[in-house]
Amino acid sequence: MRKTLLLGLVLLLALTAVPAMAARSGGTIYFVAPYGGDVFSLDPHNSHRTQDSIISLNIHKCLYEWSPEKNMPVLALAESVKISPDGKVYTFKLRPNIKFHNGRQLTVDDVIWSYNRIMSLKPASNGSRFVRPILGAKEVEDGKAKTIKGLKKIDDLTLEVTLTEPVDLKYYLFWVNTCILPKEEVEKRGKSFMTNPVGCGPFKFVKWVKGSKLVVKKFDDFYLEGRPYLDKVVYNIMPESASRDLAFKAKKLDATIVGAVNYPQYLADPVYGKNLLEVAEMFTRHIGFNQSFKPFQNKKVRQAINYAIPADLIVKKLLKGKAYPARGYLPISSPAFDPKGKKYEFDLKKAKQLMKEAGYEKGFTVEQCVGTANKSWGTGIYEAAMPYLKKIGITLKIQQMEGAAMAERLRRGEYQMYIWSVGSGPDPLESLHRFHSNNAQAGGNFIAYNNPEFDKLLDKAAHTFDQKARIDLLKKADAVFVEDAPMWFFNYNKAVLASQPWVHNLSKVAVEMMYQDMTNVWVDDKSPRANEK
Repeated sequence: MRKTLLLGLVLLLALTAVPAMAARSGGTIYFVAPYGGDVFSLDPHNSHRTQDSIISLNIHKCLYEWSPEKNMPVLALAESVKISPDGKVYTFKLRPNIKFHNGRQLTVDDVIWSYNRIMSLKPASNGSRFVRPILGAKEVEDGKAKTIKGLKKIDDLTLEVTLTEPVDLKYYLFWVNTCILPKEEVEKRGKSFMTNPVGCGPFKFVKWVKGSKLVVKKFDDFYLEGRPYLDKVVYNIMPESASRDLAFKAKKLDATIVGAVNYPQYLADPVYGKNLLEVAEMFTRHIGFNQSFKPFQNKKVRQAINYAIPADLIVKKLLKGKAYPARGYLPISSPAFDPKGKKYEFDLKKAKQLMKEAGYEKGFTVEQCVGTANKSWGTGIYEAAMPYLKKIGITLKIQQMEGAAMAERLRRGEYQMYIWSVGSGPDPLESLHRFHSNNAQAGGNFIAYNNPEFDKLLDKAAHTFDQKARIDLLKKADAVFVEDAPMWFFNYNKAVLASQPWVHNLSKVAVEMMYQDMTNVWVDDKSPRANEK
C-alpha cells in the first residue's frame, strides 16, 4: 500500500511539473539589435550588415538553416536532398506546405529567381559569394548570362543544382543573404521592399520606427505546425551597452548581449548568472605578420612572438575572461578544432632562445603596427603585449585607424603587423582556404600565406567526401598553420547572451550569438509581456 501511495505521489508530481516546462503559446519578447544606430535593409539580398540579418532571419528562410544543437546547417525549406557521388549535383525536394506572407505557395521557381537575382544585383549582393559555386553563377554576375546554368527545375517542388566544384553546399545556402523571396512582391514594391518586406519565415513584418525599434508578429501559416510560439518580437535598436544594461536590469528587455565590461557583474549575479548563454563564436582574433618584412620571414621569430605574449593572462585581466584563448586558427566551435593540437603557452625563455637562433638576439622595431580602437582586439592589445615583446627586443610603433581604412591597407599589404578579428567558420575548409596560396591578399589572405604542404592538405580535403576523413585532413592543415606561426593566435570571441528567467529556448549560436531564430522561443507566465500581443 505504501509503495502504491509513493508511486502515485511521484506520478502526480511529474504530471504537475510538465505544464511549467512545456512551451506555451503567446506573449512578446523584447530583444535587441545592438550593432548600430539603426537597421539598413530588410531585403537580405541587399544588405551587408549583421544588424539587418538579426531581424531578417526571422522574416525570411533559406534552403538550409543553422542548427545550434548540431552546430551545423540543416535543411529548412527543403525536406530532403540527394548528393551525387562526385559531390557536384544536389537534388532538393522542397516542403509542400511553405507559404509566403502574402499567402502564395513557394515553389522551385522562387528559388531559381532568388539566386539569379542575387548574382545579378549591382552593386554586388553579399549573398553572391555563397551562390557563386553554382555552375553559371559567375557568368550571371559578370553580365555574360541572364540565368544560372546550374539551376534546373524538375517539377514545382524538385530542384537540381549543379556546382562548378564539389563544396559542402549546406555551409553556403543557410546564410540569410541567400533566402528565398517572392518575385512579385520584390518587383511591385521596388526599393520599399527594403523597409516593408514579405518573406516565408515564422514572423511577418509589422513596423519599423527609425532609430528606435522594429516589430514582427507571428505568421499563422508558417510551415512548422504550432510555431512560432510567440505572438510578437520587438527588436530594440540599442547600440550603447550602458543603455542595454540599464534596460535589461529594469526588466524592459527580455534578453541582451553582454560586453566585457559588464561580464563579471553578470557572472556574479545570483539570478542573471544562471541565465547566461556562452559560446565560442567563429571569429579568431590575431596579429598577422607581413612576411615581406624581413624579420617575419623567419619562422623562429614568428614562433618567438607567440611564446613571448601571455595570451591567457591578457584574456583574463584585460578582457575580463570574456574570450577563449586560441589554440590555433580554427575556433573551439569548429568541427575541425583539435583540442590536442599545439598551443603556444607563455614561455619567455623559449622566446628569447628562438630570437637568438634566428639571429635577432638584439631585436628590431616594427614600424607599421596597424589596428582599430576595438577594446577586445584593437590597439589596446598591442599596448598590453608591448612590455613582453620588449623583453625579447621587439619594439612596436602603433598606427590606429578606422576599420575600413585598415582593411584597405591589409588588402594592399601596406603594413608590417596588423591586429584584427576574422571569421573562422562555420565551414572549416572554407575558413582555412582563406590562406591557400591561390587566394590573394585582396581576397582575404592578408598575410599572403604560401605553404605547399598546407595547400596540398586543403586540396585533398576539398575532394574527400567522407566527412571524418575530411575533418582529419583539415585538422592536419590547421596544425601545419599553427606550427608555421604566420600570426599570433590570440583568442576566439566568447559571445554572451543574458536572458530573464521567464525566457526559454534561446540558443548558443556559434556563427553569431545574436542570430537567434525565434521559432521555438517562448516566455512563461512570469513575463510582464506574457499576454502582450
